[in-house]
Amino acid sequence: MFNLSKFTSIAPKNILGIDMGTASIKVVELSKSRKGINLVNYGILEAKGHLERINDAIQTSSLDIMDAETAETLSLLLKNMKTSVKDVVLSLPAFSAFTSLLELPEMAADETSQAMRYQAKALVPMPLDQVTIDWLRIGKYKNEHGNSIQKVILIAVPTKQIQKYQSICQRAGLNLKALELETVSLARVLTGGDSTLSIIVDIGARSTAFAIASGGALIYSAQADFAGSSLTHALAKGLGINVLRAEELKKQKGLMGTGGEYEVSTLMLPYLDVIINEAKRVIEGHEKNHQEKVDRVILSGGSANLLGIEKYVSDKLKMSTIKADPFGTKISYPQAAAPVLKNVAPALSVALGLGSRVFLNDK
Repeated sequence: MFNLSKFTSIAPKNILGIDMGTASIKVVELSKSRKGINLVNYGILEAKGHLERINDAIQTSSLDIMDAETAETLSLLLKNMKTSVKDVVLSLPAFSAFTSLLELPEMAADETSQAMRYQAKALVPMPLDQVTIDWLRIGKYKNEHGNSIQKVILIAVPTKQIQKYQSICQRAGLNLKALELETVSLARVLTGGDSTLSIIVDIGARSTAFAIASGGALIYSAQADFAGSSLTHALAKGLGINVLRAEELKKQKGLMGTGGEYEVSTLMLPYLDVIINEAKRVIEGHEKNHQEKVDRVILSGGSANLLGIEKYVSDKLKMSTIKADPFGTKISYPQAAAPVLKNVAPALSVALGLGSRVFLNDK
């Protein structure tokens, strides 16, 4: 059985982090030197067809992913990147997995694995012979009786989904070293070394992932179907223009339209509000269940660059809101690339989180 997030061999010198989104593929090549982790190369391939045809996507929330076509697309992107690296860590979308935060008495790793399978029988809404079980220890504390309690995230992914990713990598001539839930990668790269309890709102093309995280560890994960393409379709319908023009207009004007352009903002806001309300529900649920306050919103994904979105989300949630900076102080890059990377950084968050875990001794 393939392990989700445990490497199958010793970490290589260079690694590819590959974020297989619903309408794009993002790849980063990272290396490790004495100075730290370095961005060597990156590539982004976006499919526009999903904007016009709802089923024209790399993958959907029905877990439908086309092996041959996706492998061909991935191979084309890697060829254009001119990379010779074959070892990869691949993302699993939030909608493909079931997760649950559990508290158990502290025990050895093999005993925790057994306990996770026992817990999964009651919690996972699928037959256990059809899923792959994994778990992540995210912390521990002593209870009122002085006993040591560990906090563990249970992760269950349909085995058929894992087999599809293995098939894609095999077809593309790649060595799949690990699969990791995208929200785990986001938590690592966006909150590592920072104890501020945050909600990461990753707005992709076809879905939005939510992650409660702190100190580089995922605490809770959720998903909503409203996302960037929802905003685009709202513009296209409201203004009577085609979706490709609407996508351009969304990127140009964002939420900052004034005068005759004000309608651009107002058409998108009801759909953005749905995403914000779901974030609010996730925040309130966590605060109620775990008695700890979420202090910050981190916006990632392609729509994190929407003009005016940080202020709008901050005003709505009454909470500090920032745009994702997955490079931070941990990953260096050529300064000549800074102007471009500033814009694409939020969209590269998952890929950078995937690649960087090879060089971080967190599992």
